[in-house]
Amino acid sequence: FIFNRLKIVDLKKRSNQPIRYKNLIMVFNGEIYNYLSLKDKIFSLDIIMFFCILILGIISFFAMYSTDGGEFAYHTKSHIVRFFVFFLLFITVSFFQVNFWYTWSIPIYIVILGLLILVKFFGLTSSGSQRWLDLYFLNLQPSELMKIGLILFLAKYYHRISSGDVNKIRYLIQPFLALLVPVILVVMQPDLGTSFLIAVGGAIVVWLAGVKMKFFTYLGALFLFSAPVAISFLKDYQKSRILTFLDPSRDPLGAGYQITQSKIAIGSGGLFGKGFLNGSQSYLDYLPEKHTDFIFTLFSEEFGFFGSMFILLIYVLITWRIVGVGHAVRSSFGKLYCYSFATAFFIYVAVNMGMVLGLIPIVGAPLPIMSYGGSSMMAIMFGLGIVMSCKIHKDQALG
Repeated sequence: FIFNRLKIVDLKKRSNQPIRYKNLIMVFNGEIYNYLSLKDKIFSLDIIMFFCILILGIISFFAMYSTDGGEFAYHTKSHIVRFFVFFLLFITVSFFQVNFWYTWSIPIYIVILGLLILVKFFGLTSSGSQRWLDLYFLNLQPSELMKIGLILFLAKYYHRISSGDVNKIRYLIQPFLALLVPVILVVMQPDLGTSFLIAVGGAIVVWLAGVKMKFFTYLGALFLFSAPVAISFLKDYQKSRILTFLDPSRDPLGAGYQITQSKIAIGSGGLFGKGFLNGSQSYLDYLPEKHTDFIFTLFSEEFGFFGSMFILLIYVLITWRIVGVGHAVRSSFGKLYCYSFATAFFIYVAVNMGMVLGLIPIVGAPLPIMSYGGSSMMAIMFGLGIVMSCKIHKDQALG
């Protein structure tokens, strides 16, 4: 069927074959809408990505069970419930058309920005940081959602302007402000790690859209020149993290304790690990925060180098499939979103693993899906759901 303004034309009118209404393609004012049945949507799912996410979730159940000391305790129960709730969110989001996310990308960004502002006035404070909103059923961390909201916003912005205008100054102001405002709000919480990841996600979209490298060079130079001033505004624990990264032995029982124990745990795992529930560093409580940002440390101690490589392979497969969807999707909005999210997703993984290995300073970056935390899992599943939406409706063209 082709729907052009108010006229419906039946292309199968001359055929003697019965007409099926499971795949309806409509053209309205130059835009193509592909209406698929539920069965078609299910069969259009990216099976490799689907099962990789499911396998990662199942592995995280056992890892969380290990953090609870081999008991089906609070963290394990909560993590399992959250995974299945947000996995359902992932499926639900994927069934929406790409046009829906294109239309609502700016409102989504504005709502998340509003939540970040509310955190400033009504947010919950823990460990010196004010990052969460109490929603009764969930302590929401809006900064995690902003990782996705910013990519959506910028993908739509660059979809709407021509490639020849990308490097004009007047077209650089809006994306710069859209990136700068949430980063400043998150830095004020303070949460340097998440603000860095938000900035990286936004910068990836801008770079993929075709903005010249000279603008990134200018911003990099500005950042270097302002670094001495910015350091003076850091909290004491943030300065301590940077100094500990440069010299972990300076305070082995204080700021350097976490990373030192993390390295010992990973190294003691060897090639094949100590076995499930047999991690000495974890079970003797030498390793704090093992259920959140340091979940990879616990897993590496129990399953060793080969187990760690298996986890990394799953993340690589997910990233590869997201890039594959970006290749297949028709709209530049979908391409920009998928390529940017794939890069950002892998950076989230690399930052977490680099952090627990002592390759970069501790920045409080959770490992996607594996780490305990509702807001982080919600954001990742939401982002993956939009990728799957691009896969299912890859032929949908946007104006």
